[in-house]
Amino acid sequence: MKKTIVLAFISLIILFISSCGSTKNTSAFKDISDTEKISFAQKQADTIIIANENANYEIIIVEPGFNSWLASTAKPIGYYSQSYLENRNVIMVTAYNQRVMQPQRFNPSLYEMQINYQSHIDYGYEVNYKLYNYFIYFQRKYRQRLGSFMPRI
Repeated sequence: MKKTIVLAFISLIILFISSCGSTKNTSAFKDISDTEKISFAQKQADTIIIANENANYEIIIVEPGFNSWLASTAKPIGYYSQSYLENRNVIMVTAYNQRVMQPQRFNPSLYEMQINYQSHIDYGYEVNYKLYNYFIYFQRKYRQRLGSFMPRI
C-alpha cells in the first residue's frame, strides 16, 4: 500500500514538473494573420488611454501597433460580456503581475510595471474590453501565455 502511494506521489511530482515548462509555445501562434503581422511590425508608438472616471482608474498603453490591431483584428465592442472580460482580466493581470515580480526569469522589458486591477471594482465595459484586448495583443505579439488558455481572436 505504501509503495502504491509513493509511486502515485512520484508520478504526480513528475507530471507537475513536466507541466511547469516554458509558457512560450511558438507552434500555438502560427495562426497570426497578415493584418496582425502588419500591426506587430509598426514602430511608431500608439498611446491608448483606458479610463473610467467614475472608478478613478486609468491605464496608459504605449505600444506600437495596438491601436490598429484593436481596430482591425479584435472582436468588436459588445462581442464579450463584461463578466467574461472581468474573469479573463483577473487571470491575466495576476499572471502578468507575477512575471513583473520575477525579472530574473521573465523579460523585464516586457513585464515592466504591475497592474493594479481589483476584481471587486466595476471598471466598466470599455476598460475591461480594452485591457482584455491588450492582453490578447501582447500575448500574440510577444508569443507569451498569461493563463491556461490560448490567446486567440
